[in-house]
Amino acid sequence: MPKKKNHSAAKKRFSITANGHIKHKQAFKSHILNKKDRKRKRGLRKSALIFKGFEKKVRSMIEA
Repeated sequence: MPKKKNHSAAKKRFSITANGHIKHKQAFKSHILNKKDRKRKRGLRKSALIFKGFEKKVRSMIEA
């Protein structure tokens, strides 16, 4: 039986924390930044944990 492969795009976008949660970089920080206020852009710098409902699917893509 062939080996199961990781999902290349998922490997680049998600990482697993020490506690086993999955974190990702926030969206909406790449362009059209002049209409977004400072506070919002500052908040988007931080990484965030993924939604609990997606965790099983993302984990299967990363840890094949």
